[in-house]
Amino acid sequence: MKQYFVYILLCSDDSYYTGVTNDMDRRMYEHENGLDPGSYTCKRRPVKMVFCVDFNDVNQAIAFEKQVKGWNTKKKEAIIAGNWDSLPGLSVRKSS
Repeated sequence: MKQYFVYILLCSDDSYYTGVTNDMDRRMYEHENGLDPGSYTCKRRPVKMVFCVDFNDVNQAIAFEKQVKGWNTKKKEAIIAGNWDSLPGLSVRKSS
């Protein structure tokens, strides 16, 4: 059965990059070696993988990647730390 991975990289400028792949080793090699000069991570190397989750269904992986890409930094840092239970509270807007 094919596996798909959604991952988060910590870039050298302390930003996060979220991606999806079916070959994590190949994709990390591409990121680490800057094989695509126009990519987000190329000028932000070195990168470090800080989160990775696998899926058996490509559509679920893509949907989760899109969801995470829309998240703020605090939500990304919550799943990186394994604090899934804190996600709902981080989604609530604080009124002024």
